[in-house]
Amino acid sequence: MTPSAIDLSTKSKIITWEKLPDDFILPDEPVDNNLQPLLAAALRESLELAGLILESMLIASNFGLCATVKTQTVVKAPDWVYIPSVKPIASGKIRRSYTPHLEGEIPTIVLEFISETEGGEYSINPHYPYGKWYFYEQILQVPVYGIFQPKTGELDVYCLVAGKYEQQLPDENNRYWIKELNLFIGIWQGSKAEFTTNWLRWWDKSGNLLLWGSELVEQEKQRAAQERQRAEQAELELEQERISRQRLVQKLKELGVNPENL
Repeated sequence: MTPSAIDLSTKSKIITWEKLPDDFILPDEPVDNNLQPLLAAALRESLELAGLILESMLIASNFGLCATVKTQTVVKAPDWVYIPSVKPIASGKIRRSYTPHLEGEIPTIVLEFISETEGGEYSINPHYPYGKWYFYEQILQVPVYGIFQPKTGELDVYCLVAGKYEQQLPDENNRYWIKELNLFIGIWQGSKAEFTTNWLRWWDKSGNLLLWGSELVEQEKQRAAQERQRAEQAELELEQERISRQRLVQKLKELGVNPENL
C-alpha cells in the first residue's frame, strides 16, 4: 500500500528545530495492546546482545520526535525508532523527547505497528497536526520507514528516494536489506514471552538470525550438553581401551608370555 501521489512539498513551510518547552504536555496515549511493547523490546534486545548498540545511540518506543512547523510544535511517537547518534544529556536528566538536528542526527529508521485499527500510519495529511507518513517523509526526512501488521505478518518497507518514499521489494527470503544498519529485517513466526505470533527480527548480511536472550541461553545449554556428550564419549573410549589392554595382558599370560618382556 502506498499513499496517493500528491504534492507534499514543504517548501512553503518553515521548519525549525527547537527544544521542546519543559511545560509541554506530551501525548499520553496508551498502546493498543500488550504485544506492541514486546515487539519493540525484542527488536532492541537482539541488537544489544549482538553488541550493535553504542552509548551514543538512541533506540526507543513510543517516544516523541519533535519539530516546529510554522511556529507550531509537532510531536509524533513511532512504535520504534533508531537514531545512530545523539548528543549526551546531563547526568541524572531524563530525555522526554527528541528534536533532530538540535539534539543529534535524524532517525535512521522508524517503525509503526498496526493493530486492529490503523492509527494514521499511511496518512499523508499535509496540514497540522500532519499525518505520520507526511511527518516522517517530508518534515523529518527519515531514510527508512517500516509499517508492520503483526496479525497478518505483513511488512511494508519504504526508503526515501529524492525526497519521496519508495516501497522496497523483499529478497528471496522475504527480508529487506537496511543498508544503514548493515542488517536485514523480516518476519519470523514463533513464540516469545506469552505470545506465539509474527515478530520482526534482524538477520546479519550472512543470513544469521540475531538471537534473543532466551535463545542464547538455550543455545548455550545445547552447547554444554554436546560438550558433556563428547566428554562422556571420550571417557567411554578410554575405558574400553583400558579393558582391551587388560584382556590382552591376561591372554598373553595364559599363553606363558610375560607382557613386560615385549
